[in-house]
Amino acid sequence: MEMSYEQIMKDLKNKVYRSVYFLAGQEPYFIDRITEYIASHALPEEARSFNQMIVYGKDTSAHEIVDLSRRFPMMSSHMVVIVREAQDLPSLEAFEHYFNSPMKSTILVINYKYKILSKRLKVYKALEKNGIYFESKKLYEDKIPLWIENYLKSKGYSMNAGVGMMLTEHLGNDLNRIAGELDKLMIVLPENEKTVTASHIEEYIGISKEYNNFELTNALARKDILKSNRIVKHFGNNPKNNPFIVTLSAIYFFFSKVLAYHYLPNKSRNQAAPALRVRPFFMKEYETAARNYSPEKLKQIIGMLRKYDVKSKGFIPVSTEEGDLLKELIYKILH
Repeated sequence: MEMSYEQIMKDLKNKVYRSVYFLAGQEPYFIDRITEYIASHALPEEARSFNQMIVYGKDTSAHEIVDLSRRFPMMSSHMVVIVREAQDLPSLEAFEHYFNSPMKSTILVINYKYKILSKRLKVYKALEKNGIYFESKKLYEDKIPLWIENYLKSKGYSMNAGVGMMLTEHLGNDLNRIAGELDKLMIVLPENEKTVTASHIEEYIGISKEYNNFELTNALARKDILKSNRIVKHFGNNPKNNPFIVTLSAIYFFFSKVLAYHYLPNKSRNQAAPALRVRPFFMKEYETAARNYSPEKLKQIIGMLRKYDVKSKGFIPVSTEEGDLLKELIYKILH
């Protein structure tokens, strides 16, 4: 059967284990968390040396994994077999018979990262009857700030408005990287500080609270020429920390949503926010931008962004540095 990450983790925490977990999909974070939880909790520590085995897809075969899974545990109620990088297995066919009749005393965990299992395969149909299939999907970037908020909440922390957007703009939707940065941050924060602020992000993660893509799009929304130019100058002086292509993408996604806002039949925040896939708190920036940029101007801006994307990738020969390209682009957007 198919289950969500939340359902699987709830069962695991209640010590409800299934015979087979087939963990597939593009987002490794959720696959890793499920696997790590089973590896750390399914067996007592003293039983793991004899009853917990980890193998890798490139070094084994489905037949060998099935043979391991059919073994009986030694002085334990269960045996755990973890298959990492199962996407490297030459074939999955040998799993079909095992999935139809898995060992009750074995917990088989298969990590099938960056791929999914076709529902037309016999292997999937067998798994559907007697195991768990989980497809780990990449989160869209508009969902990342809420994920960050929930992650911090699960650790007993909260965050100020804008922190999630800062991290998303800088780290993208790589959940493992974001979680790693947050974990390091929580270690160094003073014990009595439980609210993550923009100053914390700047001091401990190295993302400027004043000079970042989030602040740039806000300045562009307000047509704040002075602040926009200050940020662009900072980016030009620190190109490694502020890649041109990342800034270009941030501007593109922002103005694409502003253009979409113009054509919404219902522009109330409660209706517009889900339609644009943003949180209601941030709608004021889109409303401001919509007042400052007509649909015609926005279409011109999006056309310019595509042109500068092509320039930055070398398809159109230019002798201009990326910092100067960005200055030129921002000037054209604002004037």
